[in-house]
Amino acid sequence: MATATEPELTLYYRPTCPYCKKVLAYMEQDGIELPLRDISADEDARATLVEVGGKQQVPCLFVDGTALYESDDIIAYLKEHCA
Repeated sequence: MATATEPELTLYYRPTCPYCKKVLAYMEQDGIELPLRDISADEDARATLVEVGGKQQVPCLFVDGTALYESDDIIAYLKEHCA
């Protein structure tokens, strides 16, 4: 369970998406580990992404259940909160 200082994070992605690869490469480079949900292989993840986020766009970082889109915005968030 996440605390006030540690939000619950989950990254929704598709392995073939170049923007997802950009985020994953940044995470690997900085040693950031998050729960990952591959929407191309996980129907439940795809359904959750659409239900909660309102669209099937990836990459999507859920921060305490709130969707954050766009690879540059996700990387900026990770730099500020996880680095």
